[in-house]
Amino acid sequence: MAGKPVKSRQEGQMAIANRVEASVGSKEDAGSKIMRHAGLLSGQLQQLRTRMYPPKSEKTLRPFLTNEVSKLTSIPDSTLKLMSTEGRGPIPSRLENNHRVYTLDQINELRELFAIQKPADALRFLPRRRAGEHLQVLAIANFKGGSAKTTTCVHLAHYLALHGYRVLALDLDPQASLSALFGAQPEIDVGSNETIYAALRYDDAERRPIRDIIRKTYFDSIDLIPGNLEVMEYEHETPRILANKGNSGAIFFERLKLALSEVEADYDIVILDTPPSLGFLTLSAIYAATSMIITVHPAMLDVASMSQFLLMMGDLISVLNESGAQLDQDFIRYLVTRHDPNDAPQSQVVAMLRHLFGSDVLLPTAIESTAVEAAGLAKRSVYELELGQIGRDTHKRAREAVDAVNEAIVRLVNDCWGRT
Repeated sequence: MAGKPVKSRQEGQMAIANRVEASVGSKEDAGSKIMRHAGLLSGQLQQLRTRMYPPKSEKTLRPFLTNEVSKLTSIPDSTLKLMSTEGRGPIPSRLENNHRVYTLDQINELRELFAIQKPADALRFLPRRRAGEHLQVLAIANFKGGSAKTTTCVHLAHYLALHGYRVLALDLDPQASLSALFGAQPEIDVGSNETIYAALRYDDAERRPIRDIIRKTYFDSIDLIPGNLEVMEYEHETPRILANKGNSGAIFFERLKLALSEVEADYDIVILDTPPSLGFLTLSAIYAATSMIITVHPAMLDVASMSQFLLMMGDLISVLNESGAQLDQDFIRYLVTRHDPNDAPQSQVVAMLRHLFGSDVLLPTAIESTAVEAAGLAKRSVYELELGQIGRDTHKRAREAVDAVNEAIVRLVNDCWGRT
């Protein structure tokens, strides 16, 4: 008689795992156990992803109401409504309640239209780089896990795109959390030679132009170079190349900067999500960067870790200088993340940082918020949440705090470009 069928793939995987564990008992070595656990977890994550995003579905960006478009573009709400009525410019869709909504692509079309019609105010409508303004490469760094590097990256990228900038997001972290937030699951959607390693690798036959590995995303004006475990190959290969004194690839720290120069004309800002370590990739990112944001959680253990990070980074920069490389960064700032303003010990740490570093600590802080956490669980940013998905006041506080941080960074970028 046939046995009882396994009810689901998950139960089947668990049954197999239990049988394996029972058969090997205490004899299973650590490597086998880790690989088995990795397989189980990978299968479970794939099931969850399939449930959230069916096989043929893609992440999409929500539409924006007229009042949101007005705030983003500085085009009066009344003007948008008049244009819609007269059939001028992009035609918005209508919700069930008859409210007009625009896609981000349509918002950018409006920006270009008004920049042409009002050339004296063109920068206000379309703030893209002008002639003589260099590509801004912004590295988000700290080797302490949990300092909100990736959260900072995705919210900054979304903010910039919503305000008319062209953005390239580059995931240098083998954990590839930034890629996942843009809908590219590192284990499934990112194949061999499709990460930044493809453009940095030392074997000429396999190296690819950086333009070939850049992907469009669902978020208009943001392109992505995804990451996965493959990027660690650069950490493994570089020491071998350095040991070969005669190899021209030994100047490893220049490779990322040279690769980015190939697509310099296509973007206004490049955001580098660096690994939580001070390896060859992070050092390459620091050299390629024109500016850097160091994220720090205001707790003494995290601050102590950041102190070690700064000491090690200083030593490595000295090595770069000895090699003839000069860092040319417009600014370095510290961003306080996961901040609870009502927490007295955190307030003391923040006060200490401001006393030590003065204006190098950004005045706005990234507050700890259930809205940010809820968005992260859904692989989204606060900018992607729609009204009703979370409490109005909670969403408003989180959005205002995130906006304040990003506005401060954009002001620094504009200062570097000589804009007032």
